[in-house]
Amino acid sequence: MMSAATVHTVLGVVGNVIALVRYLSPVPTFYHIWKNGGSVERYSAAPYLATLLNCMLWMLYGLPAVQPGHSDLAIIAISATGIATQCSHITIFLAFSSAGRRRLIGLILVATVAVVGAVAALVLSLAHTHGSRAMIVGLIMVVFGTGMYASPLTVMEMVIQTKSVEYMPLFLSITLLLINSICWTAYALVLRFDLYLSIANGLGVIFSVAQLILYAVYYKSTLRIIEARNAGPSSATATAAVSH
Repeated sequence: MMSAATVHTVLGVVGNVIALVRYLSPVPTFYHIWKNGGSVERYSAAPYLATLLNCMLWMLYGLPAVQPGHSDLAIIAISATGIATQCSHITIFLAFSSAGRRRLIGLILVATVAVVGAVAALVLSLAHTHGSRAMIVGLIMVVFGTGMYASPLTVMEMVIQTKSVEYMPLFLSITLLLINSICWTAYALVLRFDLYLSIANGLGVIFSVAQLILYAVYYKSTLRIIEARNAGPSSATATAAVSH
């Protein structure tokens, strides 16, 4: 039987692998953007900006300056990977968005870096024990992590209005988010109980399940809408009338 330490290590490795695949899962979406003339259409940059903020906070949380008596290499490793991949995704949005949308994304990106920098400076200078630093960063991480998991809610609202999941993140990425959240929740419960890690990823489980349910509900209507659109304007109008 494996020891708790071994299980903890295995969960960290598996969590890193799943998270990496999840971070790379939007690649087909960006290929679609490139193939369609470089237009981001109605795709949203919000999930990638929120994930970048979350990864930067996780990076801070895992550092030895914050963690009491140790650094969490599993969290540091996947946070660094997440920062790199999200910066790549956001760069594509900056390249293929309209001027107005590009400015908005750029402002949010600058604000994100500024917020994390301010949090790091204040926590490291004002909180003098590892326990207090971990608590402060952990609470902030839970708040902003909720924002990351809730960011697809804007897309979910559009799905309900249009009865189409065409512009919702890929089914694969939602499934990977669920598996990844379950894995990291287990990681937080084994060996050393981590309250903040377990809360953040528990929320990830809830939001990903909600997205999967929505995807299942509107998947068939999406196929009908796309089929009608490809068939011509008159068919698209008829299908829209039926769907309403």
